[in-house]
Amino acid sequence: MPRRPPPSVLGFVALPTLTLVLGGARSGKSRYAEQQVEEAAASGLYIATATATDREMAARIRHHRERRGPFWTTVEEPLHLAHALETHALPGRPILVDCLTLWLSNLMAEGRSVEAATDRLIATLADLPVPVVLVANEVGQGIVPDNALARAFRDHAGRMNQRIAAAAERVVVMMAGLPMTVKGEDASAPS
Repeated sequence: MPRRPPPSVLGFVALPTLTLVLGGARSGKSRYAEQQVEEAAASGLYIATATATDREMAARIRHHRERRGPFWTTVEEPLHLAHALETHALPGRPILVDCLTLWLSNLMAEGRSVEAATDRLIATLADLPVPVVLVANEVGQGIVPDNALARAFRDHAGRMNQRIAAAAERVVVMMAGLPMTVKGEDASAPS
């Protein structure tokens, strides 16, 4: 039986144990996920998987940091996501991971086993004492990539997203800033 977060207290909205927020680039995934956690607790843990590989990415990371504000405690972890979750989970403080797709890129760049890392992540998520919101890109709706590395990335991302979605209580797809709940109940719906 899945773990259940405590019922809504002090006006906070109870989050499902595990939520996956999917969408394309600039679809509003991160902001939506942040709002879900901000409505659920007095503080949140933000696990960021991005690395500043160039100036443009450094600017994106800086923008995300500035937008978050003091509500969030941020941990930057590009590879050891399951370990970061185990180490930093505190009762009463929901966790946001942004994003699984960048984590996947980091794993592939390091030559790590995506399947083994995903297995460990899913096992860790099942044992955490707090709700977790995961953000990931939907990359499989475009054309078939023209090179083996891009095809492997797309295939790994699709399989990873399927496995996480199967484990999640709620899955939300973002389109043009609008959330569409495709699994579970809308967290903002009245109980």
